[in-house]
Amino acid sequence: MNDHFLETIKKSTGAEELGKTENIQNLWSGYGKIIRYHLKNAPMKSVIVKHVRLLDGGKNPRGWNSNLSHERKLKSYRVESFWYEKYSNKCDDQCRVAKCLAIETYDDEVLMVLEDLNEAGFPKRKDRTSWAEVELCLDWLANFHATFLGVEPEGLWETGTYWHLETRPEELDVLKDMELKGAAETIDKTLKDATFKTLVHGDAKLANFCFSPDAKAVAAVDFQYVGGGCGMKDVAYFIGSCMLEEDCEILESQILNTYFIALQQALKKQQKEVDFVALEKEWRALYHVAWTDFHRFLKGWSPGHWKINSYSERITRQVIDKIHQ
Repeated sequence: MNDHFLETIKKSTGAEELGKTENIQNLWSGYGKIIRYHLKNAPMKSVIVKHVRLLDGGKNPRGWNSNLSHERKLKSYRVESFWYEKYSNKCDDQCRVAKCLAIETYDDEVLMVLEDLNEAGFPKRKDRTSWAEVELCLDWLANFHATFLGVEPEGLWETGTYWHLETRPEELDVLKDMELKGAAETIDKTLKDATFKTLVHGDAKLANFCFSPDAKAVAAVDFQYVGGGCGMKDVAYFIGSCMLEEDCEILESQILNTYFIALQQALKKQQKEVDFVALEKEWRALYHVAWTDFHRFLKGWSPGHWKINSYSERITRQVIDKIHQ
């Protein structure tokens, strides 16, 4: 890391010196790293640094290495920087995110200095969840969507999520499910035409949630694809990331009921005036549409992916049938 960035880390944290580092993970397609810096003589023990080297990227592990893919990734880091700088401070403890300590751009590199959520009380990551943990994440999503309901995504993705149709023409071109391919634009338009819009996280998978040791509180990370849209996009994607196929189907009503109860409570708490009956009716009807939209992307991007299952196929056929009707 260049000296300019090292000085930025020290200045933003009040540290006299930077101690040892831990490489938490490499960024997707080789665009940089997420690093934990331990601090000496500072108010905090450590910080998380997201260091993006824009010229180093483009090595997609699944072979999607086009200019379009590269440009999408570059924009995602600009969006994330802007999100932390301009929007993240609107999130309260009910939709907890890391506090942003500094954002710096230098030549073709980007530095984000963020609160270490491990030190803040969210050290646990999950690859399996109980219903209570699913409920906790649905509550986070509901509060996030309530916070940004009606907010225009200025400086963010106009349409949130990394899989939306406009940015994924290559995956659509190779899609072999011709019925789904033919319905893709209508599915996309149906979601875009929703009356009630909010900001969606855009990559709300289980891996992007950090839990407290007692699993009674949660925070979220990774805002590269935050933007405008219907909240069901986050809910469908999250559920697909953490629940078995049969549970997705059996618990579908319970999932949606849990989310909408939390959303109504969050809107009341924030004193936002909205026709909640109309919102719930619209978004419930869009749950399967949002699920199908991600399924469309997945079948083009990685046809053998484990998330492609009979539940998703059945939902997709139902959505396509309604389009034909």
